[in-house]
Amino acid sequence: MKTLRSLLTTLLLVITIPSFSSLTQYVNPYIGTGGHGHVFLGANVPFSLVQLGPNQHKRGWDWCSGYHYSDSILLGFSHMHLSGTGCGDLGDLCFLPIKQVGQTETVFSHADEQCRPGYYALRMHSPEVFVELTATQRVGMHRYTFANNGQPSMLLFNMQVGNGWDELTGSKIHQDSPTQLSGFRRSHGWADDQMIYYVAQFSQPVTLDTVSNDIITIIRPTRPAEPLVMKVALSPTSVEGALHNMKAELPGWNFDQTMKDADKAWDRELSRIKIKTNDPTVRRIFYTALYHTMTAPSVFCDVPDDQQGKGLLYTTLSLWDTYRSLHPLFTLIQPEKQADFAETFMHIYRQQGKLPVWHLMGCETNCMVGSPAVPVLGDLILKGFVNNAEEAFQAMKSSQLISERSLGLLREYGYIPYDLEPSNETVAKALEYCLADDAVARVAKQLGHTDDYQYFNQRAQSYRKYFDRQSLFMRAVDSKGNFRPEFDPIRVIHRADDYTEGNAWQYIWLVPHDPHGLISLFPSEQRFVEKLDSLFLVEGDLGEEASPDISGLIGQYAHGNEPSHHIIYLYNYAGRPAKATPLLRRVMKEMYHDDFDGLSGNEDVGQMSAWYILSAMGLYQVEPSGGKFVIGSPVLDEAILHVGEGHTFTIRALNNSAKNIYVQSARLNGKKLNQSYLCFDDIHRGGTLELQMGPEPSRFGTKVKERP
Repeated sequence: MKTLRSLLTTLLLVITIPSFSSLTQYVNPYIGTGGHGHVFLGANVPFSLVQLGPNQHKRGWDWCSGYHYSDSILLGFSHMHLSGTGCGDLGDLCFLPIKQVGQTETVFSHADEQCRPGYYALRMHSPEVFVELTATQRVGMHRYTFANNGQPSMLLFNMQVGNGWDELTGSKIHQDSPTQLSGFRRSHGWADDQMIYYVAQFSQPVTLDTVSNDIITIIRPTRPAEPLVMKVALSPTSVEGALHNMKAELPGWNFDQTMKDADKAWDRELSRIKIKTNDPTVRRIFYTALYHTMTAPSVFCDVPDDQQGKGLLYTTLSLWDTYRSLHPLFTLIQPEKQADFAETFMHIYRQQGKLPVWHLMGCETNCMVGSPAVPVLGDLILKGFVNNAEEAFQAMKSSQLISERSLGLLREYGYIPYDLEPSNETVAKALEYCLADDAVARVAKQLGHTDDYQYFNQRAQSYRKYFDRQSLFMRAVDSKGNFRPEFDPIRVIHRADDYTEGNAWQYIWLVPHDPHGLISLFPSEQRFVEKLDSLFLVEGDLGEEASPDISGLIGQYAHGNEPSHHIIYLYNYAGRPAKATPLLRRVMKEMYHDDFDGLSGNEDVGQMSAWYILSAMGLYQVEPSGGKFVIGSPVLDEAILHVGEGHTFTIRALNNSAKNIYVQSARLNGKKLNQSYLCFDDIHRGGTLELQMGPEPSRFGTKVKERP
């Protein structure tokens, strides 16, 4: 296989792509399109409803985004995709240039393909046509240049195409005029009832040949010698909403300008962090990671009327993954979006009576365990981003007091007995609920709700019931208080044992809200450190029924899946930050690459990349709600974060290198810093953190302080 660099060189020879001097030049959208990365490839702008790119057949888990680098069969170009998820859906509104009636797919070569932020191009050979795609937030723009070789010019509009579990349940294709189509697509899949409305406009009159009524149509341009430009506006509300979005975002027909505007939009967002490094590979990995964090959440509303002054609503909320790194990162570099994220959560709460779990296109999938919106909303309240903290607190509290998803058992027993919960995963569920309860308790304390604080703080401590002091593992407990007798800390049965996409080794540590409390369960702090050391050394067979998500292994540490992401930083809570340092550097070097198979697990809507961004800068928030940012080992020489209101926060690693990986000393705004962490306000108000790096472990940094 060609190396990525030589392939990109080949691509540039085949397709003439405009070059830009913006930070987008450092983004490689192909990272994660191979292996288990599951990332979206195509044209979009930050946080957009439209994700316009190629679609392939449904071939299994690695095609969750609709595209995998190993494949060479193309079904067309669809307007909605997921990025990095472990389940597949969307793929709505698919268009494909065809050579003859009856054709529904074509073969393509990656040597004829190119992608950069906001732009995708493919030189097709059957038929011969040059395809270019770009986008705004709610409008996808296509340009098809057909070869002047006597072949018919046709575009297949195929409503049947979808990704993953998506199945068409209803659709409409209506020709409003010679240059406009409109309608909707309704489907059932991961999102159990998804509806998207569209308006498609053409730069020249077209005729339609119906193959299957309102499902498959052939579009024929009347002037095939001219490039056919098409604009497809989307709306979650109505055809009228789609037309409104078209007029608001893309009234004109200048494809090249739209592409340039998309590049500028990405450059603005990537510029929220300016970095210095002598390693071009690190630069590409970093800015690609930052790019991947802004594929979603996606706007899920029409363009607001400026007179109404309404905020935006969002969808594609992969919260079980993103509460860990992505949302804490957003509080630093996307502060102006946080009120809208909070209002999105509240909007969903008002609709369904609980905060979102994994919300997709107006549908609650209930995917994954726990109440992951609760710690995110709690974090936003504690950091001052929520306008009505009392209302948001009541939503958090109510969401933790409902009876569904094992919460009734938790309220009745104070834990979740495995013999009364038929759907398994009780340890994972309970530990996730503990950290959510902790978020409720912290907000209750800040708002002065003493009784609520005491109740939820007690529930947040129920993780202690699962800790086996003999084996030093978290184990399932029955309704009589006994541990499950059969126990293997390594082997896994996917979704059918006591853990979620993990084993007992990985779930010892899922107490990010109370690391000091977890440490206290061990016979001594030294024994805790020894157990943590062992995590990265123990080998064993996960078994044939193990979840494919358990990947990126170092011993039993699984960086390819989210429950492990905070674990290395627990060394700081035990006063051993030097032990974390080589592991952090190893993960950043071995689990992230500038290549198609560049991620150790699926991207999970920005979480995998957010871990890298924070860690590369030298910071990580362990405690999900209102937590401190622990100092790690930056690989960047400098990072300047735009933290809002004209403020910047600079992290500067002095004498940094592949050998000088240990923090020797630190200064915050010129004053010596003894602690190995920062509070959110230290960063949010702006300033400078200087870290002196060296080749040997030092005595820098007191333990991360225990919460009051």
